[in-house]
Amino acid sequence: MINVIGLGYIGLPTALMLATHGVEVVGTDYNKELVATLNAGKTTFKEKGMDELFQNALEAGIKFTTEYQMTDIYIVSVPTPYDKFSKKVDACFVIAAVKDVMKVCRKGAIVVIESTVSPGTIEKLVRPVIEENGFEVGVDLNLVHAPERIIPGNMVYELLHNNRTIGADDKSVGEVIKEIYASFCQGEIVVTDIKTAEMTKVVENTFRAVNIAFANELAKICRQDNMDVYEIIKICNMHPRVNILQPGPGVGGHCISVDPWFLVGDYPSLAKVIDESMKTNDSMPDFVLNRIYEIMKEKGMTDIKRVGLYGLSYKENVDDMRESPTLQLLESQERHLAAGLKVYDPLIAKDVVDNQYHNLNEFLDSVDFVVIMVKHNEIKENMDKLKSKVVLDCHNICKLPGVYHI
Repeated sequence: MINVIGLGYIGLPTALMLATHGVEVVGTDYNKELVATLNAGKTTFKEKGMDELFQNALEAGIKFTTEYQMTDIYIVSVPTPYDKFSKKVDACFVIAAVKDVMKVCRKGAIVVIESTVSPGTIEKLVRPVIEENGFEVGVDLNLVHAPERIIPGNMVYELLHNNRTIGADDKSVGEVIKEIYASFCQGEIVVTDIKTAEMTKVVENTFRAVNIAFANELAKICRQDNMDVYEIIKICNMHPRVNILQPGPGVGGHCISVDPWFLVGDYPSLAKVIDESMKTNDSMPDFVLNRIYEIMKEKGMTDIKRVGLYGLSYKENVDDMRESPTLQLLESQERHLAAGLKVYDPLIAKDVVDNQYHNLNEFLDSVDFVVIMVKHNEIKENMDKLKSKVVLDCHNICKLPGVYHI
């Protein structure tokens, strides 16, 4: 039996996937409300293919509880935030989970840490905690790092098809965990050492963050001299060795917007390009807010309450709001002692911010100026409803005449 610790955006799909592929699974989470929801037969977030996977896992006998189980294999998938001042990873949730595992695990148990951590975290922070509690790593408890590589909106498919990396002190232990993931993973699974596995996941997300930052910086440069950044990128990408990404209103989610900071925090004198790239990405919500101000001034608009932000999630067609650029923009607005921007997202059912709407038509009726922060399918299918509006399109998806861009 495998005990999956943490039933959030990564832990829950992993537990469900294992259960539907012949593995006995118990999912554990300290959030009683979350566990109660799962035990009531309901999923806790929206994701393509998740409902079917959930039902199949229930039929396979998966169980959910707030209690840690006595077993031989644990998969820890808990949040790893970062300290916004030091930029270093905060491994407190991982450490707490490992401590609780040690209270119930069998001798020789394997603890697989799926949570993304900076290189050296397991060696510097997790291993000492185990030894302080009288356990000998490699004898009483085996450590493995198996970072996930899935993205909200396509989790089920990517769990099945993405390649995986497994880091272990003992290659034979790594091979045991490889076989477990191979029960459902159709991609290549590489077994390496722990520190290499830690580094590869962070580097993958850092590579993406730096490339996004280049596009965002290019958008700022083009805005300075009123050049069309999208036309420039389109032409440049016709070169066989150039592939520039598209700029946007910021970077969200709990991977690309967070993980690169681990390297900045651990290697401050070396990670200069990464540091500046992250600052560029983090500056985009403020840049969009300034564009709103510029356009309002140009149009002679004075009532901020007639401006609406379309989209609250951090990316299209998901309900995940972690590190959302829209939320960052609203925080910036508040810091400037302003308020009143209206907000709507078709996938966010609960009220999470002031002036939030839950119906597209009501939202559009209440505003004259729409800022497309997220390119949900809904807005793509309803562009005709924006014909009478001032539009700031942060994703270059609106082809109506007179549309503004970042």
